[in-house]
Formats: sequence, C-alpha cells, structure tokens
Amino acid sequence: MTEEAPVLCILGPTASGKSALALEVAEKTGGEIVSCDSAQVFRGLDVGTAKATVEEQARVPHHLIDQIPPDAQWTAAEFAQRADKAVAEVRARGRLPILCGGTGLWYRAWLRGIFEAPPISAALRAQVLAWLEDEGSAAVHARLARHDPKAAARIPAGDPQRIGRALEYFLQTGQPISEAQDEHGFRGQRYAVRAFGLTWPRALSWERIRARTEWMYRHGLLEEAEAALRTASPDAPGLRIIGYRDAVRVVLGKTTLAEAVDATSIATRQFAKRQRNWFNQETLRWLDGQLSVETLASMVLDPPLPSA
Repeated sequence: MTEEAPVLCILGPTASGKSALALEVAEKTGGEIVSCDSAQVFRGLDVGTAKATVEEQARVPHHLIDQIPPDAQWTAAEFAQRADKAVAEVRARGRLPILCGGTGLWYRAWLRGIFEAPPISAALRAQVLAWLEDEGSAAVHARLARHDPKAAARIPAGDPQRIGRALEYFLQTGQPISEAQDEHGFRGQRYAVRAFGLTWPRALSWERIRARTEWMYRHGLLEEAEAALRTASPDAPGLRIIGYRDAVRVVLGKTTLAEAVDATSIATRQFAKRQRNWFNQETLRWLDGQLSVETLASMVLDPPLPSA
C-alpha cells in the first residue's frame, strides 16, 4: 500500500446524493473529482447517467466522464489504469483526488487490482449480445450457470453486462471467470483510502429513484436515446444501460412511455440494492443521506485531509 495521503472516496447506490456531496467537498478543499461510474464514460448520454452538468464541471474539474461513444466498451482493467493516471495527475497539481461513483467492480479493480482478461473476439461478443437480446438475461444467466455455476451465483440474473462478460470469458478461454477471479483474489490494497457511502431508508430511496426517473424522461432521456441510435445499434453497450434500454424501446415503438418509466424505476431500485450489497463487502463508513450536504461534508472532512 502506498504511503501517500489517502484518496477520498464517496461511493454507494444510485440516487443517494454522492455527486452533490463530492461537489461540495471538492469546492471546500480545492479537490478534483474522478468518476467511478461505468455509465458516465459514454459521450452523449448525460441525462440518464446523472452526469455533472456543464456548470458543475466548470466549478470543479471532473475526470473519466465522456470518454467513449455509446457503441464502445470499457473494462474494469481499463478504468483502473485511467483512474491511476487521473489520481496521480490530481496529486501532482497539489490537489485532493475525490473518487466518486457507484460501480463497485471498478472501485475494487482500482483499489486492489484486477486480473488481465484476454481480448474477446468481435464475433464471439456479437454472439453473446445476440443471445442477450433474443433470449433475455435470465436465459443467458442459465446458460452461464452450466459453464460457471460459481460466477452465476455471484451475478444477478438481471445484470446482462456482467452475465455477458462472464460468458464471453468462458467461451474465449475455456476457463470459468470465477476461477480467474479467485486466483487473483483482489488481496493487495494499492491505495490508502478514506471511503464513505450514503444510505437512505428503503422507502425514501425508492421515492427518490422514482422521482429522478420521471425527471430524466421529462428532460431529454428519450432525445438522447434517439440521437445515439443514429450512430449506434440498440444493443450497443451505452444503450444497454438502465434507462436507455427502456428509452430505446420507446423510440422504436416497442413500449409506451408510461411502461418505460415503470420499468426503469423498478430496474433502478434493483440495481441500487445490488450496489448496496456490493459496497457492504468493502470498508466504508456509511452516512445518513438525509443529512444536509454541508453536514455530510463536515463529517467527511473530520479530520481534514491533506490535498496531496
């Protein structure tokens, strides 16, 4: 583990207030935000990923957002490499790096390292995507369970991205990805961190998720999906994100707006539960998200963190 000052990490489920807290802390400390969000890397997908606005980015530098088009894909290993670079550059400027997001695998890959997966052939990736599209994630999850029951037990049947990655890995290498992950072990912590998570009572969390989902559909989610479809297919990685996959179905006339809002709200609630379960495996100090952002910032910065 490095002897440098800890990296401040603000993590946890979607719609918990992480971004607002990170922005407040960054402004109080002169820090810079390093996104740990596998959805915010996509260019042009802003509303549905709750990406920092242009005004917020002008107030505080943000890193690792708007990196790739919707038809491209980033791995956890690629994120870890880019996050290493971003943290080092922020520190070199004498400022505090603040890692903020809810993608637990990416956080673990950055904090503890990750085994190097081999490149996946384009034909194999297209085949797995076709299975997910035609059969649905539950059926492909059952297919994965036949080859790698341990990975299938770890991955929810409603998580098509992780199901697809695990099945691709097995079909490409002949080795279950769970074996490779267990061999790697995620044992060595590469950074000192001071990590926090925001939590809400379940009923209030669901209310916030529903309200944010309705806001997104009113403020450009459908238009962003329609624009992305001009250059990307409906099964592009960026358009399989929660929210966008339902918005795409509306644009293509496969579902109604009301049905899409309901589906996105339910999927987001399920996702938030998975995020909380994931981060419960990490060493975080959980804070009450109902507190004011000013109070939360004071708690995060007590004792004060050095900038570099």
